Amino acid sequence: MAILVTGGAGFIGSTLLDRLVAQGADAVCWDDFNDYYDPRRKRANIAPLVERKKVRLYSGDICDAALGEEIFRKERIETIVHLAARAGVRHSLQHPLLYERVNCGGTTALLELARKNGVKRFIFGSTSSAYGATKRIPFTEDDPADAQVSPYAASKRAAELLCRAWHEIYGLPVICLRFFTVYGPRGRPDMAVFLFTDAMEHGRPIDVYGDGSSRRDYTFVEDIVSGILGALRAEFGFEIVNLGESRTVELRRLIELIAQATGKTPQINRLPPAAGDVPITFANIEKARRLLGYNPGFPIENGVPLFVEWYRKTVHDGRDGM
Repeated sequence: MAILVTGGAGFIGSTLLDRLVAQGADAVCWDDFNDYYDPRRKRANIAPLVERKKVRLYSGDICDAALGEEIFRKERIETIVHLAARAGVRHSLQHPLLYERVNCGGTTALLELARKNGVKRFIFGSTSSAYGATKRIPFTEDDPADAQVSPYAASKRAAELLCRAWHEIYGLPVICLRFFTVYGPRGRPDMAVFLFTDAMEHGRPIDVYGDGSSRRDYTFVEDIVSGILGALRAEFGFEIVNLGESRTVELRRLIELIAQATGKTPQINRLPPAAGDVPITFANIEKARRLLGYNPGFPIENGVPLFVEWYRKTVHDGRDGM
């Protein structure tokens, strides 16, 4: 029986597929290769697995019901890992209807496919943004999540509620994994670690929104993937589980770490705080430790140099085709 990974050519999805293939899993990728960032990056992520016939690839929109039915006719899907989404807080402010269609409508379409085809488990890639502008620190799964401050955050929280409904009505086992500020090799070019590294390497100023005191729970992609693999092994009915590093790092400290790893001196361009951003994210991961055997092993002091090494090998010298 196969595992279907939606968004499988993206940052987290392709890293997960690498690990699944290494473990001998039968894996299927469904990705639309949209232009939120250059789709050539995503095609480069998945190409080695497809060329070696380790992963079967379907290209198209997760809202395309006919394509979904075709995939399920051709493949014996037992598990769905749903990572496909429109991402990015700031972009969602400009395109709210797109975020609603993909993140809510696409999730609903997949839940229906799961229900109709007897899928055994549904793993949903959610986000720490679902907590919104909470004052409870650290963020714990049973905290109210009713103060979202962007269409992106609201759409992902709505998708969690849809997941719960399909569990309650149809008994579908669902776990929603709230990812906290993921970074690492293959990282999205709109995220801070990539943006700042790219700017420093090319001698450009870094845009810093606010005074640099905002704090994030930066989580290395391999730790996130380990958490997803833990969810693939776990037994659950319906759960929401945080996946983070469970520490916070100020933005100015992140810049220092990237400067150390690159050997460059950052130039800072100060800008007003951005709409939709929250001042802090911080994961309580006790539930993940208990249910998934989760144990993050890449502190940011180690993760940033690994990212910079990947960037220099695959982006800066043009090997990723950009």
